[in-house]
This record gives sequence, structure tokens and C-alpha cells, in this order.
Amino acid sequence: MAAASAGAVLGSVLFVRAQSSGHLFSAVDVPPAPVALALGAQVRPDGTPSGFLAARLDLARRLFETGKVEVILVSGDNGAKEYNEPEAMRDYLIDAGIPADRVVCDYAGFDTYDSCYRARTVFGVEKVIIVSQSYHLPRAVATARLLGLDASGVGDDTVRRAGRPWRKGWVRDQVASVKTILDLLTARTPVLGEPELGVTVALFRR
Repeated sequence: MAAASAGAVLGSVLFVRAQSSGHLFSAVDVPPAPVALALGAQVRPDGTPSGFLAARLDLARRLFETGKVEVILVSGDNGAKEYNEPEAMRDYLIDAGIPADRVVCDYAGFDTYDSCYRARTVFGVEKVIIVSQSYHLPRAVATARLLGLDASGVGDDTVRRAGRPWRKGWVRDQVASVKTILDLLTARTPVLGEPELGVTVALFRR
């Protein structure tokens, strides 16, 4: 049983890495795209982004400031009234100088698969740069591409110095590759709702 589980994880990790190969870049080298998709992570009880999330947002801000992207789509968990990742992400970016009309919130990005699926289906995104920690990037970019997005990715390494939390995140992400494969194989449909025009409108105003 343990051998089968380990084999499933290893096979899933190798698959997502193969699918993302050639599509992972530095912030300097990444090809431009209309939209950056900043994936959510933990928000502190006071409503501010955790160190991991702030690092992702700083990277998305850099992509915007250097002209690599024109709009930032922030996607995260808003499943409870008292917990709101997208609003925390949006406030952080606006406080950092990103124009409010260039930040769009996806309030139902409960996991990587949901965020990528909704970016394409709900927000009408076709070409995107995904922003996350570097250990998460192969799975995120592979998911997006297999869902029909023309996706590349830029990963943050600055919080590697966190040590144990980074290692825990790395391990958790390798295991999560199995769920990603299952979601793709079953074509799981996340929470959708009506089409959102926020990204389209923001791009029109540029």
C-alpha cells in the first residue's frame, strides 16, 4: 500500500513537471501576457497576507511595473465571512501602488485547479502568467495548460529562507499533484456562477 501511494505521488509529480517543462521562467525572461494570475495563500488573522502570499504579490507587482502584464487577477479562498484572501491580496497590491482598476478578484479560487479553471471559464482569460512559490509552479502551470490556458509561470524563491515552512510546503505540493491528476481525469467542475467581465473591462481600459 505504501509503495503504491509513493508510486502515485512520484508518477503525478513527474507528469506535472513534464507538462510544465519549457514554460517556467524568471520575472525578467518570462514572455509578456495580458494577465498575471496570483494564486492565494494564507492570510493572517488581522487580514494581511502571510509572508508566502506577500512574496507572490510582490512578484506580481514587479511583473506589472515592468510591463510584463496589464492586469492582475488575484484568486483565493473566500469560503468564510471572516476570511477573505482575494480582498487581502487586492488591498496589498493597491497599497503597493497598483491602480485599483488593474486588480481583479476571484473569490472562489479554493485551490489551484479551481483558480485556473475559473480564470478561463468565468473570467475569459486565454493567456496568463501564473505567480506562486517556485515549488508550486510546475503543478500550477501544468494544471492551467491542461485546462486550455496558454500559461507560463514565474516562481518566488525569496521565502525559501523560512526553512521548515518552505520544506513543509514543498512536501505538501508534491502530494497534491495526485489530487491535481484526479481533478483533471474526472474533469471536476468547480464553483462557477455567471461570467465575470472584470478582466475584460480592465484590459479595455488600458
